[in-house]
Amino acid sequence: MIFLNPVVLSVIVMSILCLLKLNVLLALIVSALVAGLVAGMPVGDIMNTLIGGMGGQSETALSYILLGTLAVAIGNTGVASIISRKVASVINGKKLIILIIIAFFGSFSQNLIPVHIAYIPILIPPLISVMNKLKLDRRAMACSLTFSLKAPYIAIPAGFGLIFQGIIATQMTENGMPVDKLDVWKSTWILGLAMVIGLLIAMFFSYRKNREYQDLPLKGIEIQEAEKMETKHWLTLLAALAAFVVPVLYGSLPLGALAALVLMFVFGVLKWKDIDKTIGGGMQLMGLIAFIMLVASGYAAVIKQTGAVEELVNSIYGMIGGSKSIGVLLMLLVGLLVTMGIGTSFGTIPVVAAIYIPLCLKLGLSIPGSVVILAAAAALGDAGSPASDSTLGPTSGLNVDGQHDHIWDTCVPTFLHFNIPLIIAGFIGGMLF
Repeated sequence: MIFLNPVVLSVIVMSILCLLKLNVLLALIVSALVAGLVAGMPVGDIMNTLIGGMGGQSETALSYILLGTLAVAIGNTGVASIISRKVASVINGKKLIILIIIAFFGSFSQNLIPVHIAYIPILIPPLISVMNKLKLDRRAMACSLTFSLKAPYIAIPAGFGLIFQGIIATQMTENGMPVDKLDVWKSTWILGLAMVIGLLIAMFFSYRKNREYQDLPLKGIEIQEAEKMETKHWLTLLAALAAFVVPVLYGSLPLGALAALVLMFVFGVLKWKDIDKTIGGGMQLMGLIAFIMLVASGYAAVIKQTGAVEELVNSIYGMIGGSKSIGVLLMLLVGLLVTMGIGTSFGTIPVVAAIYIPLCLKLGLSIPGSVVILAAAAALGDAGSPASDSTLGPTSGLNVDGQHDHIWDTCVPTFLHFNIPLIIAGFIGGMLF
């Protein structure tokens, strides 16, 4: 039975435990044990694989810690309070404007200045007080943030988008269906459109009503008040700019955050005596999420070690019965499960392409239709997964005062508003393109 497959079973267990509000860290460890035991792995081997695989997200985890530290340092200078007031004056009390601004400009983090989640812990915490005054439902903001992390690489051939679409083209070509990477977006635009629709539903319908939040202290961050821009504030912004420029030049998010902190110290904005306190604040702000990313990488390693992903993908052969529509739907649903298990859209493509592309050829699907199916199967599950940086990133910014639940306020809203439209768009594109 497909439900006894280690991937399926462990993803179900992880989802149930998270929905029951068990800590995500523990849910991942339990789910890894379930996957390994069902696959017949000894407990010792499961834990060794889990621990050994944690290094796969070490750069991301270090990025979270250093970016959290940078966010604390910036908050302590007072520049964050000035920016917060500027934003408040621009939006003029209109909640939809701030949601649209974040979704639009946040999208540049994937393409124009490819720094991924780096902007969230720096930009969002200072805006929490503004959101509270607006009575903005943070579930809507979570959808805006996740949209900015996913939609651009799916639909735009630049930055991370060019990498994602390049992997799709390479894997399709290697498996018998030649595609140029600059042609991929001509099919995946429908998936980007689906995410736009999901975002609009979240903003205008699902989470449009006011939601009350208390003005509570922020974890690890003291937002110092300042009335006007001074020299130290301009130097702080100049240092923060390094967190965005350095990754573009050298391809390293941790190096960018470290460069910004060093510049703040050199400029005299960050004092030597405050460094320990600042790093401690960064750990408090981002430490748990960083460690979740490490354990998620270990969980993915266990999933891969079981061989259950290949078994799951292969099992859809016998379930299709020559039906084009059933084949397309099953490929999308299996992609959803695999991505929630592996935790990365980029890593899912090579796993499923070896089976999906020959199957697309067998079912007589067109090249554009096959592109949509493969891209959607990989993208599904990234939004809504408890261990994905597309959900952990938004939570890191929105839960700085402890009033935003990772599962019910980020994962469930993003799962519903993005995965459902992606399945529909993937099915339409696969069948009609």
